[in-house]
Amino acid sequence: MSNKTFIKGKDRDLESSIETMLAKLEALDIHIEEVSWLNPVPHVYSVHIRDKECPLIFTNGKGVCKKSALASALGEFFERMSCNYFFADYYLGEEFSHAEFVHYPNEQWFAMTQQMPDELLDEALWDFYDPDGDLLPENIFELNSGSGERGVCALPFTRVRDEKEILFPVNLIANLYVSNGMAAGNTKAEARVQALSEILERYVKNKIISEGLCLPEIPDTVIQRFPHAKKAIDKLKEHGYNLRVADASLGGVYPVISVTLMNPNNGSVFASFGAHPCFEVALERTVTELLQGRGIDQLDSFSAPSFNMAEVSDTHNLIEHFINSSGLISYNFFKDKPNYEFVDWNHDADTQSEFEYLSALVHNKGRDIYIADYEHLNVYACRVIVPGMSEIYPIEDLEWSNNNESSSVRESILSLKNLDEDELRELLDDLEYGSAPDTQKVSELIGIVPDSNTLWETLQIGELKAMLCFALKDYSGAQEWNSWSLLMEQTDEKRTRHHRCLAALLEILLDDDKGLDEYQDSLVLIYTTESVRLCIDIIKGNEVFYGLHSPGLSLDGFRAHKKLLESYAKVHKAKQKYHNQKGELQTHE
Repeated sequence: MSNKTFIKGKDRDLESSIETMLAKLEALDIHIEEVSWLNPVPHVYSVHIRDKECPLIFTNGKGVCKKSALASALGEFFERMSCNYFFADYYLGEEFSHAEFVHYPNEQWFAMTQQMPDELLDEALWDFYDPDGDLLPENIFELNSGSGERGVCALPFTRVRDEKEILFPVNLIANLYVSNGMAAGNTKAEARVQALSEILERYVKNKIISEGLCLPEIPDTVIQRFPHAKKAIDKLKEHGYNLRVADASLGGVYPVISVTLMNPNNGSVFASFGAHPCFEVALERTVTELLQGRGIDQLDSFSAPSFNMAEVSDTHNLIEHFINSSGLISYNFFKDKPNYEFVDWNHDADTQSEFEYLSALVHNKGRDIYIADYEHLNVYACRVIVPGMSEIYPIEDLEWSNNNESSSVRESILSLKNLDEDELRELLDDLEYGSAPDTQKVSELIGIVPDSNTLWETLQIGELKAMLCFALKDYSGAQEWNSWSLLMEQTDEKRTRHHRCLAALLEILLDDDKGLDEYQDSLVLIYTTESVRLCIDIIKGNEVFYGLHSPGLSLDGFRAHKKLLESYAKVHKAKQKYHNQKGELQTHE
């Protein structure tokens, strides 16, 4: 009989979990490849896996052994695929936009009117998300299906406290929660424990960092009870790093642990957090998270602590911690005297009991838990929302920095060469008055996957503004935005030459005392005949939006994006099949 590996917090052995998940992905015609492995210290493994056909779809896994790391990566793959997270930032194209459903078969659509539909959320939730009553339906349409033509899309969630169904707008979920609270598992309880643990981990982490709290260290006698974590910690110390392993439970309230790495080589610090009802699992997660995707020699890119609490507590800094833990940490975090006493907590139990414990903890804090279950990929997955606790981005973003803002300019940007003068000017105005930064890539703005080695891959909004000004023969504006493009120094050598040539020609054009004939021979020597000819054509308006194609919403020519949509088609088909089977079962009952 083959050996089976069981670890705490999991309802099934690792071998069976891995075999089952791989088989279910193959059944969906999704083929996974392991791209890279790391084992920087004993009992710390991490792996990067991806879809062979669409490398944009990838996940990372971590664990105390290779099997647990691979199971972690596959579980994350299923949670992100099940919850549509792989596709959340992208335009799904005309076919899916006009399909019977866009996101899930149980989605509901509401017409775009001047009042919020009564069916969305409830009064208490609206008081939380829109306390001043400023939001309109036009603020909360999702970006994936267009620019609000179908109205507002919402998905059902079940409130744990009373099992009442509540409809959450897709836009709200995407803007505020991103990947937080998603999980997949061998069982419903296992996945829900994972999702709630993740939410509590990030909630407590933000509280500790933003308030500059100092945590009590975990005594060595306690760490010695967990030999895997102990060996990993000792190995890091052997490499010259100092570690602060701390109880982040805030007095035994939350099942959270923190491990902070201090690098005396450059004076930088880096904090990792982990949560789980079982102390051992929380500690191991924190240590493996510290080194996920990092070699032992890749720990020099973090910042020194800061005394500036305004910077440390700033929302943007907390978001940096969510993205890659690279944000600032206060010196207060490293005080000699902690704000709390150490508590030797542990709530290890079966996964259902652990879920009940976590639910009670959240409810006792006056918060509600909302869960959406997803089983269409034949693996249980869920998305959990805890308003007031699981937000990653501030609720103000719904009004002032909503990701659907780009939807109104998507079709125009994809049709640049087909726009008339008024449409070009309107697009330029929309970009000027929009909230997107000029450094943002245009492909990200409109939710398109660019192909490698194309202008779409690197084009920034500021550069597009320059192109629009040239097309409109607004030479003053073109000069401003062309200069901006040079100052950003984000372009390659060829593009730099292109912008410098344009800058020189604009200087000549805008100066009555200069003539092109006086400089043309030298310009050719400096920038090449081809560049000078192209730039003259751009200034004259004979060549517009050079390097870009204009397929419109058909997206023809965007090969990488088409690959993404092919992957989504597989998931979409599975959703429809599961929905049909579920309907047939209910009919027979």
